[in-house]
Amino acid sequence: MDFRFTEEQLMIQDVARRISQEKIAPSAEHHDRTGEFPLDNIRTLGENGLMGIEVPAEYGGAGMDPISYVLAMIEIAEADCAHSTIVSVNNSLFCNGILKFGTEAQKQKYVRAIAEGREIGAFALTEPQSGSDATAMRCKAVKQADGSYVINGKKSWITSGPVAKYIILFAITDPSKGAKGITAFMVDTAKPGFHRGKTEPKLGIRASATCEIEFQDYVATADEVVGQDGEGFKIAMGVLDAGRIGIASQAVGLAKAAYKAAVAYVKERKSFGQPIGSFQMIQAKIADMKCRLDAAEILTLRAAWAKAEADKTGGRFSTEASVAKLTASEAAMYITHQALQIHGGMGYSKEMPLERYFRDAKITEIYEGTSEIQRLVIARNETGLR
Repeated sequence: MDFRFTEEQLMIQDVARRISQEKIAPSAEHHDRTGEFPLDNIRTLGENGLMGIEVPAEYGGAGMDPISYVLAMIEIAEADCAHSTIVSVNNSLFCNGILKFGTEAQKQKYVRAIAEGREIGAFALTEPQSGSDATAMRCKAVKQADGSYVINGKKSWITSGPVAKYIILFAITDPSKGAKGITAFMVDTAKPGFHRGKTEPKLGIRASATCEIEFQDYVATADEVVGQDGEGFKIAMGVLDAGRIGIASQAVGLAKAAYKAAVAYVKERKSFGQPIGSFQMIQAKIADMKCRLDAAEILTLRAAWAKAEADKTGGRFSTEASVAKLTASEAAMYITHQALQIHGGMGYSKEMPLERYFRDAKITEIYEGTSEIQRLVIARNETGLR
């Protein structure tokens, strides 16, 4: 295996690292404390091609590959997990979904503004009563004689929902067909019938705004259907494969930040007359953290490589994506936990970023498919049993 990165991949990584260190990291505590959406930083990321890393240049993006995306995401997440969440949704769920399933007109209208960072995108699948069981959704879209659809219903836990201009929405168009009766739509949040609920007060990734959204006789025109009528569930599952690579990258970056903080601390902090890093119990923790971090990073890069191959062949990469997401998210939870433990009381204080890392890590085990769902996906793909 060749682990060397191309000059272009290293270039986008360097750009992401520079912005992360100069703008994101210094403001991370402020945005976490206040919950303020980091619009200025997102604009800067967009201006540098990081809100549409895999988007072709003709649609306003950087025209890079999935590995470039992973490298950039790791850098951003290492600086702040909330920023990387916004980047992940725009890249993996919104732009990727329209590029793969949208029309040329939809790509020009919706992708360019998001990829350039001028607007924010969102992805609306989850509902109050349907999370892991996406086919249990109740949001309905009723087709009219002129080809338009009237949409009514609620969606919950919509990342970037409070600030999104455009949203990919999934709604039931034929309840009798189950998963094959779901259709995807482009939603313009400025149109009548769209309403936002309160911003959710979350444990972590607090600067990544999340809310419930509601549709009351919202009209989607025929040209706002993404893909074909009834293809929504297939689209959602395909897009989530890419999204899981984004979250795996996020988890790796977050884990890397916690690991680096722990290594620095064990060399500085002294107890009983010597650095605590000389104690075997601490050394064991560092070793276990390092092994999990490296495994997570390599599996995430493998998933990105599998996506690049699938883009060429039209194949799937769901197993690789789920393996990466499961491994990386659980590594992030373990590593942030151990890093906080190593820091002791100082780790529990808001004067240091360790407690933020710990709070942020938990969501990586939940969104874009819980760890339990990842295990189901992996096992079913491997055995062929349902």
